[in-house]
Amino acid sequence: MVRKHARTKAPTEPAPLAMVNTGVPGLDQVLGGGLPALSFNIIAGSPGTGKTTLAMQLLFANATAERPGLFLTLLGETALKMLRYQQQFTFFDLDRVGSDIHFTNLSAETLSGDLDAVFERITQEVERLRPAFVVVDSFRSLIRVHGERSNGQLDHFVQGLALHLTTWEITSFLVGEYEEPELRNPIFTVADGILWLSQAIDRNSVVRKLQVVKSRGMETMPGLHTARITAGGLQVFPRIPERRPEGRPKDGQRISTGIPGLDEMMGGGIPAGDSVVLAGPSGSGKTTFAIQFVAAGLREGGSAVIAVFEEHPEVYLDRAKTFGVDFRDSVRKGKLRIIYLRPLDLSVDETLAEIRAAVQQIGATRVVIDSITGFEIALAPTFREDFRESLYRLIGALTSLGVTIYSTVELFESRDLFPLTGYQISFLTDDIINQRIVEMEGELRRALAVVKMRGSDHSHEFRAYDITATGVLLRESLCHYDGVSTGVPTRQLRAPHQAHPGLTEQEAQVLETIIGAEPLSAGEIAERTGILPAALETILARLMQLSYLGRKGRRYGGVTRSRSP
Repeated sequence: MVRKHARTKAPTEPAPLAMVNTGVPGLDQVLGGGLPALSFNIIAGSPGTGKTTLAMQLLFANATAERPGLFLTLLGETALKMLRYQQQFTFFDLDRVGSDIHFTNLSAETLSGDLDAVFERITQEVERLRPAFVVVDSFRSLIRVHGERSNGQLDHFVQGLALHLTTWEITSFLVGEYEEPELRNPIFTVADGILWLSQAIDRNSVVRKLQVVKSRGMETMPGLHTARITAGGLQVFPRIPERRPEGRPKDGQRISTGIPGLDEMMGGGIPAGDSVVLAGPSGSGKTTFAIQFVAAGLREGGSAVIAVFEEHPEVYLDRAKTFGVDFRDSVRKGKLRIIYLRPLDLSVDETLAEIRAAVQQIGATRVVIDSITGFEIALAPTFREDFRESLYRLIGALTSLGVTIYSTVELFESRDLFPLTGYQISFLTDDIINQRIVEMEGELRRALAVVKMRGSDHSHEFRAYDITATGVLLRESLCHYDGVSTGVPTRQLRAPHQAHPGLTEQEAQVLETIIGAEPLSAGEIAERTGILPAALETILARLMQLSYLGRKGRRYGGVTRSRSP
């Protein structure tokens, strides 16, 4: 007996959906690639949220003379009045009206109270024009004529309209004014897609938001997304920006902070692609550090983006010039972009879109956010509640572009607490540099420490530093003091450090500056150590006499063999 084996049927691939691009920046990404063609969609929300503008953008992005669009107004606005305002947007092309896009007003049929007459007129227009896209604005106005008791009739009207529009192979949009509790209305079960627009009001701040409530067959982006009406129409800012997992450098490259001595404290500089947070109190020089970070990148031929929230760009440029850094030439050459984001209804997603666009336009490798504190204040109140989550999305999206992020944040110091970054965001960043203002021997001194570097060794000491006419100058180690983190350190008597026996503190400082570096000139050593040239000449002569240094021409380098004088 021969047993016949049934053939296993190979699984068939699902037929791909034909897609329609919305023409609304950011919306296709939220929709998972666009809207399915031939779908029946509802654009709903409260008045003033941008429903009509969104529908109009869809038509102008897709309609052609061969595949025209039809915009039907029922009662909300006459076609003439609507055109008067919509043509103010840049997407609107009056020359295409009557050929690619047709406008028809059905207010007479709507006011007659006969839904069948409305339906018949829509049918006539569709058969006459054979459109590929149809918008009905606003179908909810039918209730104003027929009263709330007509809800059942309206449901039947919409269901019949949806069936016919789908049969005619039309991509269609019904625009209606709804409040959020009405989402349970059975009318929404008919739709293939539902775009919900709303306004979040908090005191004097108003923010538009968009949510994809439903989109059959599509993997949409969840959550509420910020929307803004600009001269170009509606723009959507996705709350989960597209990431590029391969964007971060993987070759172990280090980039300079622009501050002599700080690179050595960080084990050779900042790992390229890291996120660095510089946290310190007011007056600690955070902006000066950021300026030198950008200047170092520009000197190496790179480009940078600075996002400022507390100062106008011109003020920022003037401040940089006081330290001998003139950024205006780099701005003119397109190597530096300064973004000023100050509106009090700002969203994190808008900020990210602005920075991201600037990075891609000029090929920036360094980004400065100055400061996170000012950033939070500039946000609309509705976005401050989830500020940590927003920062996580912002930093993650920017580092995926391969840029190195340098953020400043203001700390409020306490003797009982040594805060690292504030906002409890230490886990969001790769590297943390912490600044303190401390009282030492009756003077206020600035000190810093590298408290975190992910996957890299670094110095664990506190170093004093000064803000000079040329920028930041690192000074001596505060290894002889305890309690620096409290703000009131006390000097301790300790056995002298024996790394370089027989040397004074200044001689050891000069030697440490030279060791591990390329051969330096006397001028470069003076700049890095802050020691006057006359005193430095004596120190260099003694270090050479003790065979700690060698000299070639006018440059000095450390001798590799150890020496104990």
